Amino acid sequence: MITFNIITLFPSLFEPFIHNPPLSKAISKRIIEVNLIQLRDFSIDRRGTIDGRPYGGGIGMILRVEPVYDALESIHGSLEKALRLADTSIIALSPSGKKFTQQKAMELSKKRNITLICGRYEGMDQRIKDHMVTDVISIGDYILSGGELPSLVIMESISRLLPGVLEKRKAVEIESFADGDCVLEYPQYTRPKSFKRMDVPSVLLSGDHEKIKKWREAEQDY
Repeated sequence: MITFNIITLFPSLFEPFIHNPPLSKAISKRIIEVNLIQLRDFSIDRRGTIDGRPYGGGIGMILRVEPVYDALESIHGSLEKALRLADTSIIALSPSGKKFTQQKAMELSKKRNITLICGRYEGMDQRIKDHMVTDVISIGDYILSGGELPSLVIMESISRLLPGVLEKRKAVEIESFADGDCVLEYPQYTRPKSFKRMDVPSVLLSGDHEKIKKWREAEQDY
């Protein structure tokens, strides 16, 4: 079982997703467990403060280091120890992070404990990224309002790799990027053979498996 710990200011954003497949299936079969941690529970004062203005000036607020540290300690007992465990990953979601790939998903699918820190506002104190995580990950070169959607992307991409989540295990092995190369799937068609003069390629109707294989290889995008 993989335990996903999600540190977020908006736990409710995750509810619709964890109650629908494939995450709901993985949870019901005890393949994964999802713990939603409200960062504001670890605020520095009674007003619920978890952010502050950046030193040196700048627009907006950033997440403070203390609430994130306390949240991580509540999950792992000892953050220092957790960072040394081979079966544990602590990930900060940030546009400045390393690009998430299928290969990274495969690597993370071997872990037992994955914590995802969802940034908000204008980001997070750099000390979080430098000293409190094993990885800083981005899902693409664009800006979102927070790390919640990236966390869901990462959680689903990992979960569907786990035995028992997908009904057809073979589907995981033959999917795009599964072999480590940036290869997209070949075009696929189903019935009807013709629709409004849009026809299925004749080679797919030929029954010649060798020709079909060669056609698919030629049609794959890199």
